[in-house]
Amino acid sequence: MSNDSLSSVRRALNVLCALGEGPQRVQDVATALGKEKSQVSRTLKVLAEQGFVERDPETMEYRLGRQLFALAGTAGDDRLHRDGPVVLRSLVRQLGEAAYLTVLAGGAAVTVLTERPRRALQAHEWIGRATPLNCTSCGRALLLGLPDDEVTDLLAAHPQPLPGSGLAPRTTPEVLQRLRAERSAGYVVAAEEYEPGLTAVAVPITDFRGTVVAALNVSAPVFRLPPEALPHVIEAVTIAGTRLSTALGAR
Repeated sequence: MSNDSLSSVRRALNVLCALGEGPQRVQDVATALGKEKSQVSRTLKVLAEQGFVERDPETMEYRLGRQLFALAGTAGDDRLHRDGPVVLRSLVRQLGEAAYLTVLAGGAAVTVLTERPRRALQAHEWIGRATPLNCTSCGRALLLGLPDDEVTDLLAAHPQPLPGSGLAPRTTPEVLQRLRAERSAGYVVAAEEYEPGLTAVAVPITDFRGTVVAALNVSAPVFRLPPEALPHVIEAVTIAGTRLSTALGAR
């Protein structure tokens, strides 16, 4: 590759990095990079033709485009499945309890990865199975990044009262009320809400866009995870979740 071609590639990458700070006009990008406006304009034109940037016709500002997000999303999915097991195993070694990675699919929470300690008595194996959103820690963690209207639409597809024990929020207003407190806390605890004798703690996993793409949770029989043990588990799960989110590009 010639030096001119390398320079063009570097300029394109620098332009994309500049737009990563937010939408900008051509002159703003040129000033930020210390480049001539005409050079930056040509680079943006090529990137726009390929879908890597988009221009707002009203403000004339450029922003990162769908093609770039599509590639980043593919990379994020790969990292989720590549780095997820490492984070889960570390959490299992630390807490001695089962850890799961769950995604939102078809209006339910579906476990896609799991790591388990060597114990005779453990929570049920849920990998590949769909569980409710309202009464599981992972289910509500997956809802933490959604606005109330989207949560309402998701729950509207299910008959009410929603599933769960008497300790669970079983109507849409009750779920929304619970989510407001959990959004502020940044984690979800579900104690015997879905299954008697089972307690679980979950945190959302976010990607480079700040979108919740998965939930990380630990579950155990309630006698091994009593209220006094929750602070330590919440801290460990939160740190593990932050580690995985960071691997996906979250800030």
